[in-house]
Parts: sequence; C-alpha cells; structure tokens
Amino acid sequence: MRLHPFTCGWLTGPLGLFLEGEHGKLRVPVPAFLVDHPKGRVLFDTGLHPDIQHDPQGRLGFLADVFPAEFRPGEEVAARLETLGVAADRVDYVVLSHLHFDHAGGLATVPNARVVVQRREWEAGHDADLAGKLSFAAKDYDHGHDVILVDGEHDLFGDGRVVCLPTHGHTPGHQSLRVRLDGGDVVLTADACYLRRTLEQEHLPPQPYDREAMLASIRRLRGFRDAGARVIVGHDAEAWAGVPPVLA
Repeated sequence: MRLHPFTCGWLTGPLGLFLEGEHGKLRVPVPAFLVDHPKGRVLFDTGLHPDIQHDPQGRLGFLADVFPAEFRPGEEVAARLETLGVAADRVDYVVLSHLHFDHAGGLATVPNARVVVQRREWEAGHDADLAGKLSFAAKDYDHGHDVILVDGEHDLFGDGRVVCLPTHGHTPGHQSLRVRLDGGDVVLTADACYLRRTLEQEHLPPQPYDREAMLASIRRLRGFRDAGARVIVGHDAEAWAGVPPVLA
C-alpha cells in the first residue's frame, strides 16, 4: 500500500470564502491522491479540467474571476499519474469527495475508472435547482462512467484499508477518505476541512450547505487526528508543504 499526494494546479480566492469574516486573498493547492492498493488503483479527486489552462472563462464562467488558476501543462491529473508510471486509463476507481470543479473537473481524463460517490451528492448534482445553487456543473462529472452510489461509510476493497467517510456539510454528500497504510492511518479531508485553522478552531467558511453537519464532520475528523491518524486538510498551502511525495 502506497499513497501518492500531488497537486493539480493552484487557485487564489478571497480568504473570506475559506474563513468567515476574514479579509484578503489566499493561494491554495488543488490536491489529488493516488492510492496503490494490491487490488487496484484508486484516485481520490481529479483536480482541474485541462481546458482551464487555455480558456478558464470558457470552462468556469464567473468562477474564473473568483478563483484565478495557476495551472500549467503537465499539472493535469493524467500527466501527474504518468510521472508515477500510471496511465490514466488504468485507474480502477475514482473516489470523488464532491462535485465541485476543482475536485471533479479532471474526471473526463480518467476514462475507464468506476466512480465512487455518495448517493446524496450525485442526486444533488442532477437536481437542476440545487446543482445551480451549489455551483455544480454536469460537464465536470457526467461522462458516462460506471458510477457506484454509496450511502454513508463504504469499504472499497472490503479489508478496511480504503474507506469512504461521509463528511457532509460543505455539500449535501461530501465524503473524505481514510487510507490505512502500514505506517498508520491517513485521512484525506478534501473540503470537509479546508485549512488547519478549520480543524483546530472550527472556523468555518461563510455559507456551507449545512453548517451543523459541517461542524460534526470537522469534529469527527479531529477525532481521527486525536487517535493518531495523519489528517491532510483540503486546501492549506502551509500544511501541504509538509506532505511527503509518498506515504507507506
């Protein structure tokens, strides 16, 4: 078992969208993770769509102005996988934390994977009114993949080593991922917890989908940390600087 963290570009956005009441700008990584399990390769999130490299407005609309991207050729998920010796069409599973553009956008470039997503997230992504309110875009996630809809905690291989954790709140069906390595547990929070300050101080963004559910998810994630797990938060540049290129 190995876990390979990598970035698929960077975004800059208003700090107040990450931490309620704060001002200024924040530059954040767009992470994705490859889990190399004896029974298959698992990608947790897929980063940005390659079109953002040359036409961010065409791909993202108004969001391109809210979150300007630094995203060069070679940083897309397929290229990152290639540097690890893995062809994008040989990935077995993609676990999507949720359906926002910086997490699901690269899915189109991973053509043969089975997609694992919480049922309530998938249903939200196919409810036109709710998807619009959440800034979901079907072009990020509707590509004809075989989709595995899960309800709550899901053990991907049945051995406890790659487990989807429901961490609702940021979106209706957000999920995190616990990876049980020989060296200990690693929990990938994605947007259930943007920053270390979010985890440590319960300092939330201004408008989560469900504030109480997000608080409960953060407390659950903190419980994993307090029990000895390494918790990798979703978009913290300082924390990311301390994440090694491979964990085992």
